[in-house]
Amino acid sequence: MQAERKRFRTEKVRTKGPIVCGSGMNLVFLGTEVAPWSKTGGLGDVHGGLPPAMAAFGHRVMTIAPRYDQYKDAWDTEVVIEVNVGDKIEMVRFFHCYKRGVDRVFVDHPWFLEKVWGKTKSKIYGPITGVDYQDNQLRFSALEAPRVLNLNSSKYFSGPYGEDVVFIANDWHTALLPCYLKSMYKDKGIYKSAKVAFCIHNIAYQGRFAFADFALLNLPNEFKGSFDFIDGYDKPVKGRKINWMKAGILQADKVMDAKPLLKEALQAEVGLPVDRNIPVIGFIGRLEEQKGSDILVAAIPQFIRENVQIIVLGTGKKTMEKQLEQLEILYPDKARGVAKFDVPLAHMITAGADFILVPSRFEPCGLIQLHAMRYGTVPIVASTGGLVDTVQEGFTGFQMGSFSVECDAVDPTDVSAVATSVGRALATYGTQALTEMIKNCMAQDLSWKGPAKKWEEVLLSLGVDGSEPGIQGEEIAPLAKENVATP
Repeated sequence: MQAERKRFRTEKVRTKGPIVCGSGMNLVFLGTEVAPWSKTGGLGDVHGGLPPAMAAFGHRVMTIAPRYDQYKDAWDTEVVIEVNVGDKIEMVRFFHCYKRGVDRVFVDHPWFLEKVWGKTKSKIYGPITGVDYQDNQLRFSALEAPRVLNLNSSKYFSGPYGEDVVFIANDWHTALLPCYLKSMYKDKGIYKSAKVAFCIHNIAYQGRFAFADFALLNLPNEFKGSFDFIDGYDKPVKGRKINWMKAGILQADKVMDAKPLLKEALQAEVGLPVDRNIPVIGFIGRLEEQKGSDILVAAIPQFIRENVQIIVLGTGKKTMEKQLEQLEILYPDKARGVAKFDVPLAHMITAGADFILVPSRFEPCGLIQLHAMRYGTVPIVASTGGLVDTVQEGFTGFQMGSFSVECDAVDPTDVSAVATSVGRALATYGTQALTEMIKNCMAQDLSWKGPAKKWEEVLLSLGVDGSEPGIQGEEIAPLAKENVATP
């Protein structure tokens, strides 16, 4: 105990030591949200928390985000620049504050402030997809900030960041940064050694617009090929399209992979050994015979010896909840059973696991496999109902075959089918076959558009007078969440 106290005191002193500077990098994070000043989701948290952690390593760190409100702690730098937006020139200025070792820079323009003040009837991202297209280009004034801002708040660094910087662009809103960096700066000998890392937090939103709008971006025609449609992810746009996210992926120096980070966060959350190289299987569902949770518990001993971790989340029959809670006792480094209703953990499992297991005896529909595929989590499912309709063996997942619908006892054949199918799935881990399967899962159109069309056909068949097919259009997107502005 004395040794542990001494070690703790030593580590505590280390964490409070001075930031060591000299050989670090100049890092510039760009995003539409930065907590606590602005936030609608996880991107704001990342932009708020990761930069201070990087600064603690001795790097000089800046974040750049729009100024959506009159933040009480950010002051006008009085630096004003001109930005081309289509065929117009707009003036923007920079506000700044220094917090937790990070230069927090905010791009100021009436368009951003009007969002929060209600003049545009929108929030950070606008009321419907694509409405805020024009103001996104103002965000690329961020390329000027490291060069023109003379910042002296830190006792370790002073002056402009200069041109030897690493830009970290986040999601489609900043995906054009590498394009502008190459077309407007590097060709003129500016930012010659600068690099761009492009981080994707939500691939469901890609910034797709009509191809005619390419001219508004003020980019050379050579970049047109970088904006082609990424099939299967976003809502359709009539006619030819441009895709901002694809441009970011192709033009950036490095695209970050979020899946391993999500897995590590999941492992840490439930207390399993954190290791991105260990395949993780998830189960989310009611603990009852229909969902096959009793079959799963019986099958776990048959595959738990493999290099695998399993996380089971659900509530239901008390006997099954007790079985769940025994998993951690029986397999402390490999299994976790969480017998409670936990929506955040359910989302973490869906996004962070490598495989989702759905051993239902019967399943009329099934949504968990659809949610999982959207995040690149490969389903292992019983061949019944909606599961067999939505998961293709070897293409978007693994079929285990149909199970006995007798719920009074667990059929050993079903248990063997689960264990065998898990073994087949684990055998693909780390291979190109699984990579292709993940791509197939994420490339599917899992929206309500297809089912809605089938419903229309069925309802039209009723023959009600005056009924006729509708005209296909765009689904109305929900309003953006309220902006959390002043900290």
